[in-house]
Formats: sequence, structure tokens, C-alpha cells
Amino acid sequence: MFHLKSLLFVIALGGATLLHAAPEDDLVRPIQDRWAEIKYKTAEKQQAERYRELAVQAHQISKNNPNLAAALVWEAIVVSSEAGVRGGLGGLSLAKDARTLLEESLKLDEKSLKGSAYTSLATLYAKVPRWPVGFGDKEKAEALFRKSLAINPDGIDPNFFYGEYLIAQDRVAEGRRHLEKALAAPPRPGRELADQGRRQEIRALLAKTAGEAR
Repeated sequence: MFHLKSLLFVIALGGATLLHAAPEDDLVRPIQDRWAEIKYKTAEKQQAERYRELAVQAHQISKNNPNLAAALVWEAIVVSSEAGVRGGLGGLSLAKDARTLLEESLKLDEKSLKGSAYTSLATLYAKVPRWPVGFGDKEKAEALFRKSLAINPDGIDPNFFYGEYLIAQDRVAEGRRHLEKALAAPPRPGRELADQGRRQEIRALLAKTAGEAR
């Protein structure tokens, strides 16, 4: 039985929020806000059930708006986050569900939420175990990270997750450059809690890797 604890990331992604809210932003904002509260303000032992409850709400939105890529992305983010805290084979099953949702969202609009589907999918491929246990694939992860950065080169999430991935691949100096870029990313209006939590993660990883750059 393996653990997917590292997926607690997951994706923790939060797509970018625009200065002037579009209808799709209004639809997914309650999911974004609740996700941030669960990830950054809820005890870990309580997170799995909270994510499960939120996944039900997110699924209702995506079901009612079948052509809205952003709804699928956020449903995937919530499901992936639940996978991370549950771990084990149950977590892997949820990770597969999240992958399917992200792939469906890309068919609708790959640039939705500034390419967040690519960032989330890349992180899944980077952190899920390889075959025969899971579907992890570092080469796919790298290609997907590059696609996400092509769409959102200055974003906090694509730079953070790519930096984290590079450090895990012993490409520390390169990874730290992306972490620094993530730390300098412009704030996302309405995503204050998510930004604050993400920056804490970035600073922690920079501190952990200080002196290791190579």
C-alpha cells in the first residue's frame, strides 16, 4: 500500500481569478474559497471528508454547466486534494478520476483559468506512482508543465509546482529559480487566502533547499 501524501499539493492549484469577474468565475468562486479554507485552515485529519463534501458541490456545478471547463478543473482540484489526504489505493482511484476530469476540461478550453488544467495534470503525472501501481510519468509531467507555463509564465501555481518538480528531480538551481518567480507572482484578486498559503509553501521549500542549488 503506497501513500499519496505528496498529492496534498494537489493541486492545490487555483486557477487565476480575473480582476473583473466573468460568469464562470462567479460559478467556481465558492469552490475556490472553500477549497482554500479546507487546505489552509482545516486540520489534516478532517480534510478528507471536507473535500468529499466539496467534491459533491463541485460536481453539481460541472454537471449543470457541461461546457464550462473551469468547473471541471475545480472539480478535479478538489478530488485530487482528497486523493492526497486519503492516500493508498483509494487515493489512487481518486487521482485517476481527477485525471479524467482534467482531460475533459482540456477538450473544452485548454486556456481556462490560465492553463490550470495543464498545471494540475502535470502535478498528477509527477507525483502519482509509475506503472504498474499508478500512471505516473515524469516525461509527460515535464511536457505538461511547459504547456502550463507557456500559457501563464508568471503565475504562482505553475512556477511553484514546476519548481517543486525540478527539485525532486535534483535540478535544484533551476527549481529554485521557478520558486522565486512564483514568490514574485502578482496577487490574485479574491484569492488572498490561497496566495498566502501558497507563499508559505514556497518559502518553506526555498528554506529547505538553501545551499543545495546545483
